[in-house]
Amino acid sequence: MPQLNNNQHVRQLANLELLARQVVEGFITGLHQSPFHGFSVEFAEHRLYNNGESVKNIDWKLLARTDKLFVKQFEEETNLRCYLLLDTSSSMNFPVEGTNKLQFSVYAIASLMYLFKKQRDAFGLCLFSDKMDWMSSARSTSAHLFYLYAQLEKAYNNPKANTTTNISGVLHHLAGEIHQRSMVIIFSDMLENSLNPQKMQGLFAAIQHLKYKKHEVVIFNITSRQQEVEFNFDNRPHHFVDMETGEEVRVHPNKIRDSYIATLNEYRHQLELKCAQYHIDLVDADIAQGYNGILNEYLIKRNRML
Repeated sequence: MPQLNNNQHVRQLANLELLARQVVEGFITGLHQSPFHGFSVEFAEHRLYNNGESVKNIDWKLLARTDKLFVKQFEEETNLRCYLLLDTSSSMNFPVEGTNKLQFSVYAIASLMYLFKKQRDAFGLCLFSDKMDWMSSARSTSAHLFYLYAQLEKAYNNPKANTTTNISGVLHHLAGEIHQRSMVIIFSDMLENSLNPQKMQGLFAAIQHLKYKKHEVVIFNITSRQQEVEFNFDNRPHHFVDMETGEEVRVHPNKIRDSYIATLNEYRHQLELKCAQYHIDLVDADIAQGYNGILNEYLIKRNRML
């Protein structure tokens, strides 16, 4: 199984379905080889029969072999409903060299969708920036999977310039649209709220709206950790551009590194505290670390819900 952490190799895999299958199958192989995975990743096509339900789908041949009643589970049956939200604002186009946060998120979402499909989970996609740009229903069919892959490819191939984020407005909109208990998975760099307490309050008011509707929320905080969190730039003046507003500044990284890191760490700490308070899973996702951590976090969360 090829290693897909190599950015150059990933960029060569234009077909999302191919990449997603390789990521998921490699991940599952690793889980089966580990004694510590702690949860099932078997994707059975049968489930145990529940007393009182119709007998028309009982697998009688399997009953003869196992002395247990199993029901054939068809594709339209689902265990869980998941909505994947992709932040397509301009800050997701960072860094400008190699795989950026938007591209990484597209690949990660494609891999999750492939995993959902194998588990008979229904999945929908939402693309947002300063508003909800596009939203699908949640289904579990192959046709739906490839339809959403096409939407992801459009987002990948058409990055937005000078576009801001409005996560709170998007989440309020989503809470009004989905009426069945679901898992809501957000892929965003969460930078909109970093210096604005009012926006932070607005974000958690929107998440409370989702929680009030009985939805579970997972936030994958997408970062280029080396540059954004550790501010690891070489010792010379740099020209920085705000990708959402176009504002420019020329500065020597060494002169602002300590204050930048202190401010960012305080924001990240407040975000962690609030997420813990509202029982939200907040997961750091460094684009340099590949996709296994994201798949693992999803399976852990899924097992808690079922």
